[in-house]
Amino acid sequence: MSSTPPTQRIRQAAEYIQANWQQELPLRTLSREAGLSPFYFQRSFKSLVGVTPKQYQEACRLRALKQELRAGDDVLQAIFAAGFGSTSRVYERVDTRLGMTPTEYRAGGADVGITHATIRTRLGLLTIGATDRGLCFVQFGASEAELIEALRREYPSAPLATVPKPWPEPFWDWVRALQQHLEGAQPRLDLPLDIRATAFQMRVWRYLQSIPYGETRSYRRVAEGIGQPTAARAVASACARNRMALVIPCHRVIRGTGELGGYRWGLKRKRALLEGEQTKLS
Repeated sequence: MSSTPPTQRIRQAAEYIQANWQQELPLRTLSREAGLSPFYFQRSFKSLVGVTPKQYQEACRLRALKQELRAGDDVLQAIFAAGFGSTSRVYERVDTRLGMTPTEYRAGGADVGITHATIRTRLGLLTIGATDRGLCFVQFGASEAELIEALRREYPSAPLATVPKPWPEPFWDWVRALQQHLEGAQPRLDLPLDIRATAFQMRVWRYLQSIPYGETRSYRRVAEGIGQPTAARAVASACARNRMALVIPCHRVIRGTGELGGYRWGLKRKRALLEGEQTKLS
């Protein structure tokens, strides 16, 4: 093990957690298996993967829970089948990564109130949707009707309502941050999110949020950054599934050749975003 590079050991540790997520995996045990000190292992794991080993194991359990729920299993049975020791642990600690509580997720967002507003920006209409926990939908579109329909498809059973005016202060703060970001006055966005994601998507999206304003990364480099150098195609898929324009800056990921690659809101917008960021920094 001593001759194995530390990055490879971390990668192997992540694979071990994926295969053994149902077991108790204390930090000391994982670090000893990797041949690294607990402090160095924890720090290196988070740097490469984007989350701590404990959070990564929880994400694996959460993925199993989602699969159980999608299969139509009873919520209580699914929770225990996914390795959670109690319902309170799921509802109090993991629901922010599921984006909804397990019952809500299984019901397609039923009873999760989502308020929304559509604003005009220099890149066209932008609809912002939010629950009481954070933003759940930020997308560009050609018309408000088209955007509301996309929101409804994303959360088919959730009650939707236009944000009443005057907008509540938290919602207005989020909208203002997005507007200022588009104008280059607020390069970094750090807004609360209430979204659904697989463990892999969460790692990719967190990495994207770490890409500095005005810079780009190739799909392969993102894959390397999350510790899975052969997963460039999966990274591209995770970018394509991003529903949070600007907040999760998938526009900063391009092809290794320097070509822009894809963008769900159009290459014209992607080019404008990148050029706008680079202009602000020049």
